Amino acid sequence: MRDKIKKVPIPLCGVMLGLATLGNLLQSYSEGVRYVCGIAAAFLLLLILLKLIMFPQMIKEDLKNPIMASVAGTFPMALMLLSTYVKPFIGTAAFVIWIAAIALHIVLIIWFTAKFIVNLKLPKVFASYYIVYVGIAVAAVTAPAYNQTGIGTAAFWFGLVTLVILLVLVTTRYVKCREVPEPAKPLICIYAAPMSLCIAGYVQSVTPKSRSFLLAMFAVASVLYIFSLVQAVKCLQLKFYPSYASFTFPFAISAVAAKQTMACCANMGQPLPWLQTVVLIETIIAVVLVVYTFIRFMGFIFGGK
Repeated sequence: MRDKIKKVPIPLCGVMLGLATLGNLLQSYSEGVRYVCGIAAAFLLLLILLKLIMFPQMIKEDLKNPIMASVAGTFPMALMLLSTYVKPFIGTAAFVIWIAAIALHIVLIIWFTAKFIVNLKLPKVFASYYIVYVGIAVAAVTAPAYNQTGIGTAAFWFGLVTLVILLVLVTTRYVKCREVPEPAKPLICIYAAPMSLCIAGYVQSVTPKSRSFLLAMFAVASVLYIFSLVQAVKCLQLKFYPSYASFTFPFAISAVAAKQTMACCANMGQPLPWLQTVVLIETIIAVVLVVYTFIRFMGFIFGGK
């Protein structure tokens, strides 16, 4: 078993985040399915914690790599989401986990900025950088569960501002430095995540809402989603890499964003019925990609492949 735990990669945190998000996406269909996703995510959390306890030096070494360090942001993001799963059972302790996860993410932002952004090297920039800065917007998505929409609003605006800056930086990197190591190629799919995450945070935590602002964000998110989906089809032809985790959360949160945009517009008295089809298609894609990636990771860790 020790050898299996040794194989647990940091990007497994991204799959954990993808499963927790998928559970929330599917909650309207079945509460049971939501908890199946939650239990699967909790299982991955256990594997990650065991790796942290048993092989701390390996984690420390991994964090010297900007890709691994940025992907590590999915750990506190997943904790924020999973805290809402256990809230009905552990009450105040869930709020403590939520606050601790936000604090951990803030520490990551400060540390990552000092280590990798201060002495920025453009070829070392990847789409995973979105995770570090825009990822804090998960606090905006989960804030209503704890009646903390003030924190949520602040997290949304921080996420949106950093998204605009990173969109320029990261896109410049991919345009100017076309060489991307094969194991890092799937990271391009992360482009689907940040604007969709901001939409979910905006709907959940920001008041009053502007329909035109929401639809403008959704238009940008839709373009980024289509781009990422095309890239995912290409990257799925590569052999398995831990960066396959990029096929999970970005597509799950995109479906959540589409669903919440539809609900929000309906609540404003200006429904967009055509969005139902978009939500259904994006939900099916998210389910397929998250389940497929989960199976591939389990094969990688436990199957010796």
